[in-house]
Amino acid sequence: MTEQLAAELAHWRAAAEALADLDAIASPAAWASLEDYLRLRVRQRLTATVADLTQEAAAAARSLATGANEHDVRARMLKLRRRYLQVETILDFYGDAVASRTNPALAAVLRGLDVIAGDSLDLILRGLGIATPPAVVYLDKGLGAAILRADVRLWDGTSPSPVAAVKITRHNLSHPTALLHETGHQVAHLTGWTPELKDALGQGLKKHSTELAAMWRDWASEVAADVHAFAQAGFAPLPALANVVDGATSAVFRLVPGDPHPPPWIRVMFNVALCRSWYGPGPWDAIAEAWQHRHPVDVRTDAGALAHRSAQAMSDIVDLCTRQPMAAFRGRPLAALADPNRVSPTALDALARRAGGSLLTSQYLARREPLAILAWLTSRPTFEPAQAAAHRQALQGWLASLSPERVPKVA
Repeated sequence: MTEQLAAELAHWRAAAEALADLDAIASPAAWASLEDYLRLRVRQRLTATVADLTQEAAAAARSLATGANEHDVRARMLKLRRRYLQVETILDFYGDAVASRTNPALAAVLRGLDVIAGDSLDLILRGLGIATPPAVVYLDKGLGAAILRADVRLWDGTSPSPVAAVKITRHNLSHPTALLHETGHQVAHLTGWTPELKDALGQGLKKHSTELAAMWRDWASEVAADVHAFAQAGFAPLPALANVVDGATSAVFRLVPGDPHPPPWIRVMFNVALCRSWYGPGPWDAIAEAWQHRHPVDVRTDAGALAHRSAQAMSDIVDLCTRQPMAAFRGRPLAALADPNRVSPTALDALARRAGGSLLTSQYLARREPLAILAWLTSRPTFEPAQAAAHRQALQGWLASLSPERVPKVA
């Protein structure tokens, strides 16, 4: 029995030690594609996590060798095995994220999106005196983006995430405004905005109905992220959002218990209402008209009645989200930190006219107005769909220029 247990411990100890080779989860070239501060931060955190695991394995082996109770040592070995699988999951996640940069052209675009993610976070956090966490953007399959927030506990329950890891989907690489929704989750987490917005929606919408107030209160985390994206890019996130959440009429009105997202119809109309409230009539009205035609509201159903009541309350909801002072923002509204008027279609067109041919070549403009340029570029295919391929090329070329080409080196 002792020999068998010793062999099992040796197996998991060797497996844990093998995890220390981070080049086995992503190639040196992929690691080298990260900016130095990101590469070092991620690798140091992963190395420390693996070191803790190997020390745990070594301690279990020592306890057996010094005559500890075999039943107790076996319990430690089973715990070690569970921890190994959790750490392996952490390494696989970051390995897959880094490995998405193996292609040099794609790596350049993703480095540019790292810069955009950092700018998005910094726009709000710097004004509040909150340190901006580093961000890494990675490419993956599916319809929607996602974020693993910086400093949240990872799968082993002890290791905090070293960076904000933001997933962008392949189909939206030409329209990556979902990135700004995901950074909004990080901002809301660090500022404490979500619980305050919950209370504001819950109290402010009671005059419409207690049910409506309760529903919007439950959606506050996703509402906050959508508002963050709007404040930083204006209309630009709306077409991509509408593409992702559209579907059968039954699906766009469906209420899913426990889902923090509003039903797609309500969510799209809320984003339309943000644009209307801040900019007046515009291209968002065409999206609203298309959705109302495809998905007419049936007030005889519970979901339809909720959608109808939400539409009637949109003006109040927009004001609560963008114009109401919040303690999270030091007594200011979100719009005081990220003014939606700076990224209105009129403002973006004026920026493009002033800059002329330098809009996509000037490093000064890229650092001064990165989110505005991103908003302008990502909205072009909506206005000129026949030129979508050319606009995609322009966007990706500009993103690649934000972070200079790196010379690969050993991590």
